[in-house]
Amino acid sequence: MKIAALKAAGAACAVALACAAPGAHAQAAKYTAKIGHLEAPTQPRHRGLEKVAELVKQRTNGEVEIKLYPLSQLGNARQMVEGVQFGSIECTVMPAAFLGGFNPAVSVLDIPYLYPTDRDKSQKLREGPFGKAILDSFSSKGFVALTIWPNGRKSLTSNKGIASIDEFKGQKFRVMDSKILVEQFAGVGASAIPIQFGELYTALQTGVVDGQENPLDTITTMKFHEVQKNLVVTEHGAMEDVVLFNPKWWNSLPAGHRAAIAKTFDELRPEVEKMKEKAQADSLALVKASATSVRIADEAERARLRAALAARARAAYLERAGTEGKKLIEIYEAEFKKL
Repeated sequence: MKIAALKAAGAACAVALACAAPGAHAQAAKYTAKIGHLEAPTQPRHRGLEKVAELVKQRTNGEVEIKLYPLSQLGNARQMVEGVQFGSIECTVMPAAFLGGFNPAVSVLDIPYLYPTDRDKSQKLREGPFGKAILDSFSSKGFVALTIWPNGRKSLTSNKGIASIDEFKGQKFRVMDSKILVEQFAGVGASAIPIQFGELYTALQTGVVDGQENPLDTITTMKFHEVQKNLVVTEHGAMEDVVLFNPKWWNSLPAGHRAAIAKTFDELRPEVEKMKEKAQADSLALVKASATSVRIADEAERARLRAALAARARAAYLERAGTEGKKLIEIYEAEFKKL
């Protein structure tokens, strides 16, 4: 039985090798990159990275192998970013909101309604001078920032009324640990409390905070809608992933391999965004079928929210990011006018 099993396993291995991408078996991997991130294997970020790994292997004739570590297997957000900075990890794909402590300039992406509702116009900002300036700002901090992947937009939930902007006054909302995010809520007379993500469900359930902000699929995955009475789809904050590589590892690659990796990440961005949008739509349907009251903010309400939230957040950003932040804002405003 053991011999038969070994033969069967050998045959399966032979079939797998025969079915591998053309040329992939021609070379053993010369360069290996560990990519760590926070999301689950079922979520769009990881599914996109799986395709990146497959295509990069093909396009480098098997010389570059990417190994994926989802669900914080390589550490929490800070540990993974530090790992890339110091070279124990080759790459991480990390939300910009977690990166402000390493690079204050990137926190410009925390400013509410930075991107327009139109996804194509938003992509023009990402791939134009504004997005390039954000990526370039990482070079002096010990990173190669390759590209930006969209990862959904935040909406608001609360156990108190959020039928209009006036009802936000006096409420307490949980935010990530960002002065920019704290200040945005001051613009509508609400307060913001940084709370660890893993403690948020209990904080909502026990009333430590009244509400929170997150993309719709995060809200349903973490079951926040089960302990929240109201949801308003505002899309007020963009969750942007930055692809960060360790400079020493990146510069060790032949130029052709670097180009192949960069091309692959950019090619797959639209597919990852489509997966994320579908996850958002599915999550909205799930919340609508629950006991949570759902409302979708129209463009007039979003414009009013932008006027109220963005000014305080922008001021906090400029205070923190200094001259570099001021230049980024100037580039953004010039590019936004062209849309």
